[in-house]
Amino acid sequence: MIDIQDTSIDFMGVRKIAGTISAILVVVSIISLAVNQLNFGLDFTSGTAVRLNYSEAIDLESVNAALNNNGYDEAVVVNFGSDRDIRVLLPVDETVAVTDQAAQAAEVGETIAALLRNNSGSEITLMGSDYVSAKVGAELAEQGGLGMLVALGIIMVYIAVRFQFKFSVGAVVALAHDLIITLGIFSLFRIEFNLNTLAALLAIIGYSLNDTIVVSDRIRENFRRMRKGSPLEMVNVSLNQTLGRTLITSFTTLLVLFSILFIGGEATQGFAVALIIGVVIGTYSSIYIASNVILYMNVTREDLMVPVKEGAELDEIP
Repeated sequence: MIDIQDTSIDFMGVRKIAGTISAILVVVSIISLAVNQLNFGLDFTSGTAVRLNYSEAIDLESVNAALNNNGYDEAVVVNFGSDRDIRVLLPVDETVAVTDQAAQAAEVGETIAALLRNNSGSEITLMGSDYVSAKVGAELAEQGGLGMLVALGIIMVYIAVRFQFKFSVGAVVALAHDLIITLGIFSLFRIEFNLNTLAALLAIIGYSLNDTIVVSDRIRENFRRMRKGSPLEMVNVSLNQTLGRTLITSFTTLLVLFSILFIGGEATQGFAVALIIGVVIGTYSSIYIASNVILYMNVTREDLMVPVKEGAELDEIP
């Protein structure tokens, strides 16, 4: 049986090939985002949200089936609060004047509640129905994007203080790489982008950052400890030493995410897909992007040595 800790894979030997592949994927993703844009769900576009409460736990698949069989093919059903509360999202009716959308939302709510009562043995209470305007969706998208930019900025400052500026650049480039490619895949394959997906993107930032910090910490340790070897060799040693932890963490995380994908139902599919893509890309970027960047920035042992305080040598003299 091969011990992962004893591996000696030359990761940085193919760093130029990996960098080229990443650059191509990023360019393709940006082009797709510019041409196709994202397939925003009703959380970011105008539509009607109907909130319903069931007297017992409800199966979302049965609700979806009832709506599909009655002409509401584009309806999206999600749980909120508990397994007895659901929210039904419906696209806006373009034939209705904007001033009448609120009244239409109330009417749609009554219609949906009556339809589901006829297809369920549970008592169903209409909690309310709201019209979500395109303006609200635009604000959500803007705030979500701003939140990610702020997160990247704070991360860059933290890594610069915790490690060194070159490491902070590598970490942020890796995170931007992960987010752009994930969004590009959603755009290219027209996967719906909703609030669950946005939450998944923020989770990707945390997951990828954690992996990058583990690798960076080992690189710094080896730069200080190893007396011989080039920066490239020390980065390779560090990547091999953290390989076992990286693979085990990614594997166990993917097991959970695939369970959510196949068992969680339609409501969590976007969340699971985004995180699966993010975990795979994040694992790759912590090895080939963050480490690659610090090598291109010519990191040296002097960059990572512990600064010696003035007069420290004199203090040690008895």
